[in-house]
Amino acid sequence: MSKNAMPFQVADISNLARSLKQQLSDQPGPFGHVSLLNMLARGAGYRNFQHFRAQMAAHEKLENPAPPAPVVEVDYARVRRIARHFDAKGLLVRWPPKFNEQQVVLWVLWSRIPARQSFTERQISDLLRAEHHFGDPALLRREMVEQDLMSRTLDCRDYRRLERQPPPDALALMRYLTKRPVTPDSAPVGRRAG
Repeated sequence: MSKNAMPFQVADISNLARSLKQQLSDQPGPFGHVSLLNMLARGAGYRNFQHFRAQMAAHEKLENPAPPAPVVEVDYARVRRIARHFDAKGLLVRWPPKFNEQQVVLWVLWSRIPARQSFTERQISDLLRAEHHFGDPALLRREMVEQDLMSRTLDCRDYRRLERQPPPDALALMRYLTKRPVTPDSAPVGRRAG
């Protein structure tokens, strides 16, 4: 708002004139641009020009609030399709072939890594191994680093979960997996009982 025009309005021009006359007579010697701005602001009832500008900026924000963030709809059919990659206990059964499904699956695994903790490669591998059935924690580690869900040092000795806001589809999948009923006869999808 500092570069934009700021409307200046007073309720009584007589009071403004009296205030300016008084301030000008009290001002010793020549005065500059900022002094004049402060005098006008005080004549309108503000403490100084900064106070006037702050009030105008607040008024502008109240009159013209920022538009609300767009609501992102969740594709629940897609969430259910991706959920088929998890067994009844919420463990990942297979690595999805589609990249956009892989991204959502990684968010679920991300949510199961404790926040603000450091892990060695072995610790993060053990943690990821406990969350899937296909036995490839290296793939999951690598993909989580590439998708900026986890950081690792150049020597691969320190892994950390990166704190980010999951997308709506990933949040919906996380909720679905925690609420899904576990039945005694439910076997992992994609595995045959034998």
